[in-house]
Amino acid sequence: MEIDGIISAIVIGIVIGVLGRLVVPGRQRIGVLWTILVGIVAALIGSAIAAALGVADTKGVDWVEWLIQIGLAALGVAALDRARARR
Repeated sequence: MEIDGIISAIVIGIVIGVLGRLVVPGRQRIGVLWTILVGIVAALIGSAIAAALGVADTKGVDWVEWLIQIGLAALGVAALDRARARR
């Protein structure tokens, strides 16, 4: 992965993290930094899953890839929120 790929993954990860947080109902007890980190991880893993499924590179907007990434971010935000609630 080149530097422009890493930078775009970070920017996309921020957007994915925020969208994932919006999907999870209720108030989350995690900070913005955790949301961004979850989004970055979800974006990277979601891209790998989309590539494995063969839907990563399509004409136009890659809606399936975005949905996979947002779903993973929502799962990550919910899991982290539940882990913090147990403390």
